[in-house]
Amino acid sequence: MYNDTDQTISQGGAGLPVPGAMSGGAFDLDRNPFIVIWEATRACHLACHHCRAVAQPHSHPLELNTGESRALIDQVAEAAPTVFVITGGDPMLRPDLIPLIQYATDRGLRLAFSPSATPRLLKANFKALMDAGVRRMSLSIDGPDQDSHDSFRGVKGTWCRTIEAVGRSRWSGMSFQINTTITRSNIGRFEEFASLMDDLQPALWSVFVLVPTGRADHSEMPDAQQLEAFFLRLAEHAVTCGYPVKTTEGQHFRRVMLQAGVRTRSAVPGISHAPMGVNDGKGFVFISHTGMICPSGFLPLEAGSTRCHNLLEVYRDHTLFKSLRDPTQLKGKCGLCEFKSICGGSRARAYAVTGDYLAEEPLCSHQPLRMRENPL
Repeated sequence: MYNDTDQTISQGGAGLPVPGAMSGGAFDLDRNPFIVIWEATRACHLACHHCRAVAQPHSHPLELNTGESRALIDQVAEAAPTVFVITGGDPMLRPDLIPLIQYATDRGLRLAFSPSATPRLLKANFKALMDAGVRRMSLSIDGPDQDSHDSFRGVKGTWCRTIEAVGRSRWSGMSFQINTTITRSNIGRFEEFASLMDDLQPALWSVFVLVPTGRADHSEMPDAQQLEAFFLRLAEHAVTCGYPVKTTEGQHFRRVMLQAGVRTRSAVPGISHAPMGVNDGKGFVFISHTGMICPSGFLPLEAGSTRCHNLLEVYRDHTLFKSLRDPTQLKGKCGLCEFKSICGGSRARAYAVTGDYLAEEPLCSHQPLRMRENPL
């Protein structure tokens, strides 16, 4: 982002046409993932408060090597997702990054790239990244001004480097999106964020609702009423702004949009929207730095390893993934909700809060029609 307002880059959007997984005008989420994200490394020189990966300064000793990474890319090509995202940690810290991007491009994959805003990024040759196959770069802005963003990211100067990277992306002709993590501390600054996005005019504004995993704490989550009000304002903004807006781990924004009767431009030119219902493990798959296959980076349940299992077979056949694609298995309000097939709630946040990935979305204030008609 995320269209159906979710999972387009990081849980993602790359402005790219949909490849062969389309059938009869519909993307079959049981057969192919819409997006594959690869955590190329957990090494990173930032110290972000919310870091899912709990990134460290150095690479893990069991990180996929170049040969194993190429084998992984072969498996991703077989899965034929709409977009393949290389993230981290900071993928800029991999010395074999450009050759791996080129290899993925040669295998027919459409590449998006999610680096950290460090001095290394600003030393990079953006044109070389584009020539290797990067179609879009995602950059994070988690505070609407320098002090709040740098505090969130844990390193001074991150704001200035991010803004400079935006300028370099424009200069090189590379598409860029902005990712914003929403927490209890910044959810009240919507107008400032919106004004900043209007100034930057990204190809996509992807709004991520915090999941308490990694370094992120439960106390940093907004409450359900705060998030509902935020989503209503975001829906209004999406109608008038000059760029697509999506959410990540905020699946119930789709419900808010539908209830408000809002339709916006797609985050993916060439198709009307991403497949309805994309969620953790449902159209979405994550591969860790050590090759572990998970429903998402925020739902760290391992279903196999690319070192010894086939990615597409795990996605299609593993019990974990199949249960995540079956809305009849959802529990609590989500199981009763009339929007469960297009929303389904954040499975990652349900797991982080309750220990049950099929439990109801903790940050949704909606009362399903069945509950209103038959109150307990």
